[in-house]
Order: sequence, then structure tokens, then C-alpha cells
Amino acid sequence: MRNFAVFGDICYSDSPDRLVCREDSYVVCENGKSAGVFSVLPEKYRGIEVVDFKGMLVTPGFIDLHMHAPQYAYRGMGMDLELLDWLNTMAFPEESKYADAEYSSAAYSIFVKDLVKSPTTRACIFATIHRKATTELMRRLSETGMICFVGKVNMDRNSPDYYRETTAGSIDSTVKWLEESSGFENIRPIITPRFIPSCSDDLMKELARIAEERKLPVQSHLSENMSEIEWVRRLVPESSGYADAYDRFGMLGQSGPSVMAHCIYLTDEETELLKKRGTFVAHSPQSNMNLSSGMAPVRKLLEAGVKCGLASDVAGGSSIDMFRAVTDAIQVSKLRWRIIDESFRALTFPESFYLATKGGGEFFGRAGSFEAGYEFDLIAIDDSSEAAPFELNTVQRLERVMYHGNSGFIRGKFAGGRRIF
Repeated sequence: MRNFAVFGDICYSDSPDRLVCREDSYVVCENGKSAGVFSVLPEKYRGIEVVDFKGMLVTPGFIDLHMHAPQYAYRGMGMDLELLDWLNTMAFPEESKYADAEYSSAAYSIFVKDLVKSPTTRACIFATIHRKATTELMRRLSETGMICFVGKVNMDRNSPDYYRETTAGSIDSTVKWLEESSGFENIRPIITPRFIPSCSDDLMKELARIAEERKLPVQSHLSENMSEIEWVRRLVPESSGYADAYDRFGMLGQSGPSVMAHCIYLTDEETELLKKRGTFVAHSPQSNMNLSSGMAPVRKLLEAGVKCGLASDVAGGSSIDMFRAVTDAIQVSKLRWRIIDESFRALTFPESFYLATKGGGEFFGRAGSFEAGYEFDLIAIDDSSEAAPFELNTVQRLERVMYHGNSGFIRGKFAGGRRIF
């Protein structure tokens, strides 16, 4: 892999509450990883190619820890419904269409094309229960250069007849899919029980066994909606709560990293359990607003030592723009502080930016920063058309771009040292 440098106004996180900004500087890519940021190129790098983004904001690529690719087609629809009604009215009927190869190919083509243009360089993605369509999604993503985990969804109960597997069929299809999808360089499989209500005990146990045997990560949903939580309490009465139910099945990081979306209504005991297991929380503020789910206590989770990142949760979230996720997270935390609990202060801009980059990037290893040794993921943002009658510093420029949601100004994108565009 070639070595090169990128020149521009560099901005990245080196800690949860600090943005490092270096104007007119270089970030060096060496063997697919960052070698650091320099005002002047060191002698050893003299003569390497320089990709010039002079005057542009240069940041790490953004990490979307939770999204549903097959739901992208109806983003922004059905937003007057709450979660469980929304699943039955919108999600399940649409996702069932992906049994049709022609439909899934057309729909995933649109999703992948738009994801390429977004700030996202890495993502954790739900597909559908359909093995062939999931492999097709992985193939399309592999051609882009982005780095993603993709999961074939598992569901064998509490879903419509037209969109439900048998337990044995779900397990068999998952094993075959894992064999088919092993050859994609940057797109890796992740075990994906939709959530406990849609997966029987036998299916959950077998998926945990597969994850353990193959050392695979796990993704699912946790404590998104009060009705959902009560449903889980009835389905797994021996558990002390929703998180404990996952833990009993070995789904909270026992085999490898796990990421749970939402986590709005965790008890203190559940929060401690997630910390103990090293489980990541995918905070999805826009989705939580759209589906009237609630306001996740992100500050409380962070102070408790729980690993957190941000997510679009399309199509509960109506946009894949992770700039929007950064500002939504801040705004929701302000409302939670003001309305629910003033003992936990709101997120700051540097903290939310951290969650969208380095915080979520930890799920992938060392990603989301320009510190030496981190995977070289980068986007270049041309904010030159954002006029102001006074001079802005780099942090002000970056904050304004996030709040304006100007991801359309991205002029370059790299993942793992490879240029996407």
C-alpha cells in the first residue's frame, strides 16, 4: 500500500473533550495508517505524494454504529408511529421485498451510492433475513472501499408469516451466509438477532454459539421502547432485565465486541453490566425522537465508563448524514438535562464529535482519529461557500458545518488508506 500525505486544515479528537486543530498541516498515511500530523513534512516523507485540500476542513471519517440498509428506501416515512407499530407497518413489509433479487439489487444500489457520498467511512449495518440479498449488499459495499460490518438478520417469532424464519432455517441460512461472505476484504459479517422479541431462546443460544465459535461480533437493539422492555420481561421472565436477558444468551461481548442500539432506559445494574462486558452503545438520537422512544442518558453512560458511539439508525432516523447525528446528540442531551435530569450536563460539541469518530471507531479497533497508528480514514470538507462577515477559526468552521448539515461539501474520502473518491 502506497504512502502519501493529505494537506489541509486538520481537525481530530485525541480525547473525549478535546479537539486538536492544525491549520495548513499534513496528515501522513503510511501503510494504511496515520503516521501523525505535521506542520512540515519530516525528511523521511519528503517526496511522497501530497493530496492537496488546501483551505478545506480535514477530519477523520465518521463511524455509524447502527443502520438498516433495507429501510433506506422509506426514510422519513411513518414518523408518526411508535416503534412496535412502525415495525409492523413500515419495516417488516419493506424488508420482506428483499426476497426478490431484482428489487434488492435496485434498492441496495441506491443505498450504497448515497452512503459513499456521506461522511461515513465505517458502519455497522443490518440487512434482512434473506441470505442472498445480504451477500449482494456486502458485495456492493466491498466495491466502494468503505469498511463495514454487515449482518444477516435473524427472526423466528413475533413477526408476520411473510417475514419470519423457522429456527432451523434461520441457523442454516446464517451458516451458509457466513461461508459465502468470507471473501470480502473490507466488509465483515456480524451476528444479528433483530432483538429478543423476534428471536426464540433456541435461536439466540445457537447464534451465540456461532459467534463464539467463529469469534464474530454481535449487534442488536436494547431498551429502545417501554413497551418493548415489558415484552422482553414477559418473554424472558427469569432475567433481571433486558440487558441481563442478552447476557444470559452470551450476546454482550462474551465472544467478541458487541454493539447495542439505543439503551434509553437502562437501570444502574444494566449500565454496570454493559461496562463490565465492554459492550458498545450506539446512540441514535434522531431515531429516538422520530419514533417517540425517549432521550438516552449518554452523559450518564459516559461517566459510568460505558463505550459509546453515534448512529443514524436509518430509517428510524430519517438521514444517513452523521453530521446531523453529531448535532442531534447535542440537542437531545440539552433537552434531557433541562427536562429530565440536571445532574448530568449536556454533551459539548467536542464530545459529540468524538463519539462520531474516535468513540465509535473503537468498535473497529483503532479508527476515528489521526493519532499515530490509527487506521487512515479521512474526509475533506469544502466549506468555502459558507460566507461570514468575520473570520472564523477552525473549530467554529467545523461546528458550523455540523450544525448546517453540509455533508454535500465533501470533496474527498478515504478508508483504511484507500481513496474512495
